[in-house]
Amino acid sequence: QVQLVESGGGLVQPGGSFRISCVVSGGSFGDYAMGWFRQAPGKEREFVAAISWMYDNVYYPDSVRGRVTISRDNAKNTLYLQMNSLKPEDTAVYYCAASVHQPGTIVVYTTRDYDYWGQGTQVTVSF
Repeated sequence: QVQLVESGGGLVQPGGSFRISCVVSGGSFGDYAMGWFRQAPGKEREFVAAISWMYDNVYYPDSVRGRVTISRDNAKNTLYLQMNSLKPEDTAVYYCAASVHQPGTIVVYTTRDYDYWGQGTQVTVSF
């Protein structure tokens, strides 16, 4: 059974940064396309970043491009998300997700194309 566990969330001040992690177990992390999503109260789940399993191709939506970096360490079965210049509207539960059986260079940015999800980690941007 593939499991994803996020960590590293918390309270961060506006203008600050955070780095959250997602450890994947029970599967073949190096063969999975991975992504980050977020969901704020009363809103739909929103795509934040994606990375392919071959060549580490990345993709970001316009809403966060320039402030966010997704990366992966296959030796540690871990996915990362770094976000800078934080705003209160970045407050949300952040989820990592894994998509199996994707071609190596493909990035996945729709929720329906992900097979496994973590439980999420809360990030609150506030003074």
